[in-house]
This record gives sequence, C-alpha cells and structure tokens, in this order.
Amino acid sequence: MAETHGLMERLEKAVTRLESLFSDSHRSGGMECDGINGVNGSIAPYVEAFDRLLNGSVAEFLRYSKILEGDVKTHAEMVRAAFQAQRSFLVLASQCQEPQENEVAMLLKPISEKIQEIQNFRERNRGSKMFNHLSAVSESIPALGWIAVSPKPGPYVKEMNDAATFYTNRVLKDYKNSDTRHVDWVKSYLNIWSELQAYIKEHHTTGLTWSKTGPVASPMSMRSVLTSGSCLSPPPPPPPPPGPPPILDTETAKDEGTASRSALFAQLNQGEAITKGLRHVSDDQKTHKNPSLRAQGPPVRSPTKSHTPSPTSPKNSPQQNHAPVLELEGKKWRVEYQEDKNDLVINNTELKQVAYIFKCNKSTLQIKGKINSITIDNCKKFGLVFDNVVGIVEVINSRDIQIQVMGKVPTISINKTEGCHIYLSEESLDCEIVSAKSSEMNILIPQDGDYREFPVPEQFKTAWDGSKLVTEPAEIVG
Repeated sequence: MAETHGLMERLEKAVTRLESLFSDSHRSGGMECDGINGVNGSIAPYVEAFDRLLNGSVAEFLRYSKILEGDVKTHAEMVRAAFQAQRSFLVLASQCQEPQENEVAMLLKPISEKIQEIQNFRERNRGSKMFNHLSAVSESIPALGWIAVSPKPGPYVKEMNDAATFYTNRVLKDYKNSDTRHVDWVKSYLNIWSELQAYIKEHHTTGLTWSKTGPVASPMSMRSVLTSGSCLSPPPPPPPPPGPPPILDTETAKDEGTASRSALFAQLNQGEAITKGLRHVSDDQKTHKNPSLRAQGPPVRSPTKSHTPSPTSPKNSPQQNHAPVLELEGKKWRVEYQEDKNDLVINNTELKQVAYIFKCNKSTLQIKGKINSITIDNCKKFGLVFDNVVGIVEVINSRDIQIQVMGKVPTISINKTEGCHIYLSEESLDCEIVSAKSSEMNILIPQDGDYREFPVPEQFKTAWDGSKLVTEPAEIVG
C-alpha cells in the first residue's frame, strides 16, 4: 500500500513537470510568433497611434451618432467598419514588405468597398431629414484613401475635410440655436480628420511606411491578419525558377524613381542653402547680352543631367474608355460618360426619382416632369434643362455648366466648380443659390422678354463688430 501511494506521488510530480514544460514551450512559441518584424510581442508604434485615434475621436463620433439615432447612427457604424478595415491594412503594412502596385490595389479593396457602401447609403436616403449629415460623411470618407497617396497624404485628407465642411455648415445653420446635439456631432466628426492629419504628419509624412522585413504582403497574409489579428502565416513556397528576364527592368525603374524623389526632397529641405552650389555667370557669358553667343547655336546641355528618355521610365497608362449610360436604376436615373450628345432626354419622371449625371462632356440633357433631385458631378461644358425639382440641384467638381429652370426649384448648390450660368424662370425667382469654392458664377433673371445677368460674389470681407463676425460681399474696385 505504501509503495502504491509513493508511485502515485511520483506520477503526480511527473504530470506537473510535464504541464510546466508544455506551458513554457507554448509561451516560447508565442513569443516567436509575436516577434515578427522585431516587435517582440507588441504592435508597431504607428498602429498603436491609430488605435488611439479609433478609441478617441472615432469613438466619440460614434457616441454622438448614437444619440442622434436613425440614419446617422447607421451611417456611423459603416464609418467604424471602414476605419477597422484601414487598421487591418496598417497592421499588414507593419508586418509585411510592400508588394507590387497591382497587389496593393487588391489589398485596398476592402477599404474601397466600405467607402462605396457609405456613399451608396447616402444616395439611397436622399429623402432623409438627416441628408446633410449623410452628405458630410459621404463627401469626406474618401480621405481614408490617404494610404494610397504619396508623397503628401496629409493635404489630401485636408481636402476631403474641406468637402465635409460644406455640409456640416448646413447642419450648424439648421440646428445651432435649436439642438446642440447636432453641433456636438459636427465637432466630433471634423475632429476625426484633424487628428488623422496629425497622425499622418507624425508617422507617414511622405506616405505609408511598410515593413523592411517579413514576407511580401499578399491577399493570403491579409486574411491571416483579419483572422488572427497578429501573427502571420508562414510565407508560401518559393515560385518556380523565372524565365528569361524582360527587356524592361520595372523594379529598377521603381527603385530609381524612389531614389530620385528622395534626393529631390533632400535638396528642397536645404532651404536657402540650396543656392550655394550654383556657379556665378558673368555678363560676358550671358547670351542675352552677347549676340555672338546666340549665333553659335543652342547651349550645350549640362553633363551632370541626362536628357535622354530612360527606357525604364514608366509610361502613363492609356485612359480607360467607358460606355455611355442613360438608364433608370431603381429610383435613380444614371447619366454617365456622355460625349458630344445634345439630344439627351429623360421622360416619364416620378417625384421619388433622382438624377445623377457623372463625367458628361460637351452634352445637353433635358429632364421633363417633376423629379426629387439632380446632381451634376465632374462634368465639363454641360447643359441641363429641367421642368421642376422638389429638392435640390447640386453641381460638384465641374466646369462650364449651364442650367435652365423651366419651372420651380427651391435650392441650387454649386461646389468646387468653375463657370456656372443659371437661367431662372419667373416661377423660380425665390430659389436659393448656395456656393462654395467656386468661381465665374452668374444668375440670369428674366426681364422684359430677355435675361439680365447678375454675377455671384466670389470675394468676401469679414469684420468683428464687437460681439460676432460679420461677413459681406466685397465690392470689386475697377
């Protein structure tokens, strides 16, 4: 009996020792897995900084959006998902080397899909009482594309933030004196982009920073990041031996381009010292003061610079041609990529329908009947004639636009547009014209069987009257 008891004690000690060894081995394996890229169990500093942005300004925006509820709350959840997709991409970049450009586009697809979902939600809810809120988010959410912008992603985010303020100003105008919850929502949303700009300036001033070690990023490694959140799966087996080398060494061209850009920025950062390397040219060496030098032919090019086109320099990809579109998709009329078409007509419209006109050039469209809203986006030398709109007509990112109102329209919005002539009817003289970042705008008013042209002010002056800022159009002195 005593022998049996002793044997049991020895077995228990052996099991305890084995468990301890297994635990140590498991921890050691975990350290190796987390030690990717020399981080030793911790994520990259710029991912940690992005997490602080998520837990700070993004979380605050979500909280204020939940207070407003409805479409704003739903939209905010989409924004949260888009930021989470961006975080996954940043984790991938911190653990992997940068792949080829076509591979980067595939890895960015989850983020672009989230952005498209946010913008589609706004288009589907044009009748929402929170439409300005949805528009502010929809117009600025492309700022998440900064990770594909180089060398200055920060200014790109600022440009998207400016696009949001066009609509957030409307929200403030509607709710400033009636419901401060909307004011808090505006502040929290704009704060996201301000903090993102600061984040980019600190961690990715000239573009996204990829890891210098680890496997080359791929869709497989992205899936690993999404499932595990930290450790990457081992790299795939090496490919078969390559065939004959191509004539054009694109990798060398890419490296040379990166090196030349780095050298350029290094020179620009010298400030005034950049002129120290310039050689003084005396008067007798200046061709404009010595006709005899001009007769000798063109000056010899500097031997320090090569003016021969490099065979490895990348060529601009040919512009993609899109098929023209004029169709009703659900409740949305799509008019896209029309060129030199002056007989475009939309009939049989309904009150709930909207029209979206995109990248149409040197064309004219007539919309008959009554429609909810019309948007003209990225068009040049485009003419629009319509009967009645119950909502708003928007002109965005366009040039040389002419609009003729045959019936009524309550509001026409012009944003980031150069050249816009609006012909109002007698019924639409009470229409409000809202403009921002636009130039060469003229409103034509019917008088005595003809039209009289009135320019929309582009320059303003602002002064402090002791209690508030007062802004009024500035008179142009001829």
